[in-house]
Amino acid sequence: MSQLLLITITGQDQPGITATIAKTIGEYKTIQMVDMAQSIIHGLLSLTIVVKGQSKENLKEELSTRCNSINMSVSFKEISHELEIKSSGEKYILSCVAQSDLSADFIAEISSNLASNKINIQRLDKTSTSFNTLEISTLAQAENLDWDQIKQDLMSISSKYSVDMALIKDDIWRTNKRLIVFDMDSTLIQSEVIVEMAKVHGVGDQVHEITELAMNGKIDFDESLKRRVALLKGLEENKLQSILSNIKLTDGVPDFIQKVQNIGYKTAIISGGFQYFANFFKKELNIDYAFANDLVIKDGKLTGEIKGSIVNAEKKAMLLEVLAQQENLKLEQVVAIGDGANDLAMLSKAGLGIAFHAKEIVRKSAQQNMSHGPMTTILHFLGLKE
Repeated sequence: MSQLLLITITGQDQPGITATIAKTIGEYKTIQMVDMAQSIIHGLLSLTIVVKGQSKENLKEELSTRCNSINMSVSFKEISHELEIKSSGEKYILSCVAQSDLSADFIAEISSNLASNKINIQRLDKTSTSFNTLEISTLAQAENLDWDQIKQDLMSISSKYSVDMALIKDDIWRTNKRLIVFDMDSTLIQSEVIVEMAKVHGVGDQVHEITELAMNGKIDFDESLKRRVALLKGLEENKLQSILSNIKLTDGVPDFIQKVQNIGYKTAIISGGFQYFANFFKKELNIDYAFANDLVIKDGKLTGEIKGSIVNAEKKAMLLEVLAQQENLKLEQVVAIGDGANDLAMLSKAGLGIAFHAKEIVRKSAQQNMSHGPMTTILHFLGLKE
């Protein structure tokens, strides 16, 4: 079996190196280039080329001379065709985003975990100017992988090192998302609006208790919402504006929304909260759609009732699907972001569902989760690099 020649060129990066090497190889008509890869790390170039054919000894001598003239190092190794690893299996991207530099301990643990699950690392790329992001291209070579266990392992490593991670299939849809749907309370904004309304009305403790039970999936959402809204009976409408003035957007939200809108994404709010507040943030953030529950207001006060059907978990998922159809998109092109149990149906319906700083029950059930960074972390999950 004929041998291949592995050529490795390293040194300070500068324009024209690849052109010089390729031109030199091209001068040998009996030699064929069969593979190549190039990377730059910390200003240093690493260029690897595999060739086959005759006159390889002459090529080695010529390349040594050329590399010396441009202050580059070159090494050669004869390899066999038998060493080629077949690229069979499914490809996944593991996006890792930390709030400080990634540690060697994290890299060691995540790579060991992937290896133990028969997932081979094919490439690692830094996706920001600092060493706090990493995009790991992988190949899942084994059949019948225990994806539930893999997810639990990744969640454990994420918590241990405070690194947000998403393992996403590397197919045409990964970077072809076009619609992002947000839950509002504790996702788009830092507050649970109904809790803030209850505080103003003097029923904060009762409403907070019911809200926590509902968000953790322990009581029916429809019933919990009716009970909470009933406690708000008599709240003056003019107090809603003062509540709005004290609500803060979640870290990174304006920047995230602006960036995705600039490249053509549509955005929507689908909330189990209230339309009064959803409409405000729709306008403030230039969001395309907003759906939430309508409060009945009479004589300037809340009646303690909800107008129309309740936007619950099933309604959220249905609205997401309707929006996708209206925008002529496949569900694989939709991203859903939420934090509560009533978001799970919506998160599972979307091509990419992300539990964002979510309750434990949601983190365990959602496709992906992030618990450490600002909303802009999701840009990396979408394959949008700096």
